[in-house]
Amino acid sequence: MANDNFLGHNGFIWFCGVVEDRNDPQKAGRVRVRALGHHTADTTQLPTADLPWAQLMLPSTAAGISGLGQSPTALVEGTWVLGYFRDGGDRQEPIVLGTMPGYPSELAKAGGFYDPNAIYPKYKDEPDVNRLAVNNEDKPHLANTLRTATRITGIATADFDAFINPDETEVVASDGDTFDQPAIPYAAVYPKNQVYESEAGHLMEYDDTAGAERIHQRHVTGTSYEIDASGNKVEIIKGESYRLLSNKEQVQIQGQSDITIDGRHKLYINKTNTLNNHYDIQVGANANINIQVDDGDVNIHTVKGKINMNAGGDYNLKVGGNYTVSVAGNTTETIEGTKTSNTTGAVIHRGATIDLNP
Repeated sequence: MANDNFLGHNGFIWFCGVVEDRNDPQKAGRVRVRALGHHTADTTQLPTADLPWAQLMLPSTAAGISGLGQSPTALVEGTWVLGYFRDGGDRQEPIVLGTMPGYPSELAKAGGFYDPNAIYPKYKDEPDVNRLAVNNEDKPHLANTLRTATRITGIATADFDAFINPDETEVVASDGDTFDQPAIPYAAVYPKNQVYESEAGHLMEYDDTAGAERIHQRHVTGTSYEIDASGNKVEIIKGESYRLLSNKEQVQIQGQSDITIDGRHKLYINKTNTLNNHYDIQVGANANINIQVDDGDVNIHTVKGKINMNAGGDYNLKVGGNYTVSVAGNTTETIEGTKTSNTTGAVIHRGATIDLNP
């Protein structure tokens, strides 16, 4: 070719340097880099604002077009990077190929080749690799310290008291107990734990440590989920939780289930008034339904419709106070056996006509 002035033929020049600015006015993911050997460390001679904008090269897993794939906004001030100048000796069009984590011996300070905001690096005398990946017991990650300290224990379950029926049979108690949030299963061994952490402190871990394999995703507030090596999943929601399902849901629980609610609980069935959208509860053989109100009322009210009860065995009712029945219509009793009524006080019957044996 007559013109060889293109990349690879115009003097390929490498550089390594430090990101000093990422506030790209075009919002295209560019950063300003002070390059060793190419730029002076004296910020009065060469202010950060006069450094050329460097474009980032993304991996093939990010399309880099129309917002597809990961956005090129991960670099922070103070990051060491490696790249080249695509315009050769002019050195005004730097391209960043990747970052270079190290082992900082000092924190940020004034001058070139440092974070102008004095934020990064956050630690010195330790590697730039995330603490969750390193797992140095002397330098734990704050997230692990917080979630160990705030682990929830002693959560009470329902406790149903035993009592004696009028027929002298005992209704057996269902004793309450407590349960705990499982212990934090973190046991990473370097270099098996792949960690992503954002500036705010959001976390993702994919831990391949043998015998301690985990997936952990955490919001900075502590809302998180974690799957341990046995496939157990723990979800913690520090705020409110909403699930808006547009279609059918089916759930199977093969083991036990306990729900403890500190606030109110409401259940609304058949909001659309659709025919035969019933609410059914079936309890298999050899188990009871127990309902206990410690200090309050049990209210059942049908706006329209009947209340139907069918006892396959005995029907026992024990009233600690007065028993009042108000019937707007007629009352009919059909008893196939005998009827015994024992009253220690007076008995009063009033009616237009009282027929004892018509």
